[in-house]
Amino acid sequence: MLALTWNLFHGRSVPPAGHELIERFAASIASWKWDVALLQEVPPWWAQPLADAAGAEQGCALTSRNSLLALRRVVARRRPDLIKSNGGGSNVILARSAIAEHRSLRLRVHPERRVAQLVRLAGGTCVANFHGSTRVALAEEELARLCAQALAFAGSSPLILGGDLNLRRPAARDPQLVLLGSRDVDHLFARGMERVGEPALLDRDVALACGAVELSDHPPLRIELRARESGVPRGGS
Repeated sequence: MLALTWNLFHGRSVPPAGHELIERFAASIASWKWDVALLQEVPPWWAQPLADAAGAEQGCALTSRNSLLALRRVVARRRPDLIKSNGGGSNVILARSAIAEHRSLRLRVHPERRVAQLVRLAGGTCVANFHGSTRVALAEEELARLCAQALAFAGSSPLILGGDLNLRRPAARDPQLVLLGSRDVDHLFARGMERVGEPALLDRDVALACGAVELSDHPPLRIELRARESGVPRGGS
């Protein structure tokens, strides 16, 4: 199984493109090889178009700054680099297999709403997707709660847990979960699975009329997983 995590930077690029980039993001996501994609900072109205382009099913959980969303959407589509994160946000899981169950898990209300996703795929593998708070103490508390809830949700099934955790040295606080891939604050853990090969950072460069840009300020992180063999699990750092 190929698992991907990517923070979409609210659909913006570096340097700023000055206009909505949904077609570019959708084309990139559709072109990459993956089985499940954990996405953060996604404009809420992008979830279904991204899934359609990739031939995937989707689960979406609204996160923060989504009051008066219709008005935010109008501004964000015209001036995404002006409104930035105030355009509204969501976490999205895309799966190129059937999604049997999807839950949203609210982990924090103040100082900013933080919501995780729990998904069970038709094959039994479970997935948890999250974007943590920017304050380390809050992010660590959220991760600890998410790990406990995700393990309970998964039961005896394999579990993939990750996203933009806003932690550079995350600790799952449960020996069942092994860190298999990292890039800065983006991480992927798993239980009952091991990594095959090395993690990969995917190319997000695109050419626009204004010049070359990089989609998002985070590179997409992808790892290949397989059912863990008996003995000591093999993971990352």
